[in-house]
Amino acid sequence: MHLSRFPRLRFAHLNTPLEPMERLSRHLGGPRLWIKRDDCTGLSTGGNKTRKLEFLLGDAAANGADIIITQGATQSNHARQTAAAAAKFGLACHLLLEDRTGNSSPDYTLNGNVLLDRLHGATVSRRPGGADMNAEMEALASDLRAKGGKPYVIPGGGSNPVGALGYVNAALELVSQANDMGLKIAHVVHATGSAGTQAGLVAGLVAMNSAIPVLGIGVRAPREKQEQSVFDLACRTLDHMGLAGIIKRDHVVANCDYVGAGYGLPTPGMREAVKLVARTEAILLDPVYTGKGMDGLIDQVNRGFFAKDSDVVFLHTGGSAALFGYPSAFDLPGYI
Repeated sequence: MHLSRFPRLRFAHLNTPLEPMERLSRHLGGPRLWIKRDDCTGLSTGGNKTRKLEFLLGDAAANGADIIITQGATQSNHARQTAAAAAKFGLACHLLLEDRTGNSSPDYTLNGNVLLDRLHGATVSRRPGGADMNAEMEALASDLRAKGGKPYVIPGGGSNPVGALGYVNAALELVSQANDMGLKIAHVVHATGSAGTQAGLVAGLVAMNSAIPVLGIGVRAPREKQEQSVFDLACRTLDHMGLAGIIKRDHVVANCDYVGAGYGLPTPGMREAVKLVARTEAILLDPVYTGKGMDGLIDQVNRGFFAKDSDVVFLHTGGSAALFGYPSAFDLPGYI
């Protein structure tokens, strides 16, 4: 897989660490747990979208863009990292944030990722829940083109074949690290939402014939819809790479039992997972993605899904800035 064929701007802090979670593993009494620290990619508190944005902004630059447009939920990690990347390369950035949770508290609407969006100089506008966000972005792009701008539209989550190349590259990186460490990975687990991260990982791991399965813990959609979205994007990504036809439907697996009441809405399991990892490994997860992903991993460990003597890698996709949008979700004690 010669990824240097594709336009790319290099600004992520790579390779990200692959570390053991020894205290959490002992606490659970299950398999040996590892964490791939893609919260350490370096762009505005890091996160998985940084890998995608290297290829997306490379494509934008190759097309002469001077304005970046994207969309996400109010506390979107993708929007925050896109705003940061645009600022780094002197591009204007327009963010359309959809109200998917109905949370109108100032902490949620103005703090966390939204605060960072504005610090990076992005123009931020809101849209109601259920809006056709792709149509909203295209309407804005048309208006900017009419005014002489050269906008580049990035889909939510950076989840298209260009963005997914970032996680094809991450698959190469992970397998190389495992080879160097003599680590036989039995499973990779991560939170899956807009599909680009899981699609890229699966595409890369299948293309290498790694025999490493990926379990996505869904954060918004029912299982069949989530798996189909990932499979479709993985197929399109491999087509983009000139490797059509090598992926099978059963390569894509998602467990969507941990979504709770909906996207971005806290669950008891998420709360406990975030607190447990903070207190055993000093690692910060987030309420929307990695907290629910870790809840799923912990529950599957407790249910015996993984062999006790195996090595399981949790991919940390970042997002801890969103914690500051959810201060009341964790019922933490005050001063004593």
